[in-house]
Amino acid sequence: MAETLTHIGKTEPRPSGWQGIAADWSSDQRAFKNVSWGKAMMWIFLLSDTFIFGCFLLSYMTARMSTRVPWPNPSEVFALRIGGSDIPLILIAIMTFVLISSSGTMAMAVNFGYRRDRRKTAILMLLTAALGATFVGMQAFEWTKLITEGVRPWGNPWGAAQFGSSFFMITGFHGTHVTIGVIFLIIVARKVWRGDFDTGRRGFFTSRTGRYENVEIMGLYWHFVDLVWVFIFAFFYLW
Repeated sequence: MAETLTHIGKTEPRPSGWQGIAADWSSDQRAFKNVSWGKAMMWIFLLSDTFIFGCFLLSYMTARMSTRVPWPNPSEVFALRIGGSDIPLILIAIMTFVLISSSGTMAMAVNFGYRRDRRKTAILMLLTAALGATFVGMQAFEWTKLITEGVRPWGNPWGAAQFGSSFFMITGFHGTHVTIGVIFLIIVARKVWRGDFDTGRRGFFTSRTGRYENVEIMGLYWHFVDLVWVFIFAFFYLW
């Protein structure tokens, strides 16, 4: 049965193909009928951010494969001396474990948020923020260690000069995302704890009651940050 469109009492056949897509988007209906605008905008933001991180990783791979100078060995560069011996990638492994664990606590916070359990939701969001802050702290330690050892955006003691610029650009951009996420996690957790989503107390994110969906929107952002780190870990530290 052909679909129809109604305009001022008249029923017209629905256009097919690209004309149908244009008709849907130009109509006076919400493009995502069953999705809130907040969640839709977050998905669009994450899609655009995916392109940015993708361009960074592609640029890194291009630089690494095109240089004639040997690329520094990650197992040596990111080794940490413990007990008189160098342990390769131990700090990176701990950072990865911390960030992946924070994704689990964030998922539980979303679950309790939809159950209207304010206390558990706020505690789990604050725990997620604490794990994120721990990750950023360890990343700052990693940066300090490498800078002390002579790594700069324009060179390093181990090989190809592009290593430093690629490292600081990719990990710095990701670390900025984690830091922003930690700040917003604390803001939303405070509002959950005070009951702003239950009372409709006016303010940032809380102009209407029952907006626990904002916890899920924060979860979308946080899971994206964790997923991006998996790709950075695979391409930059293991390759």
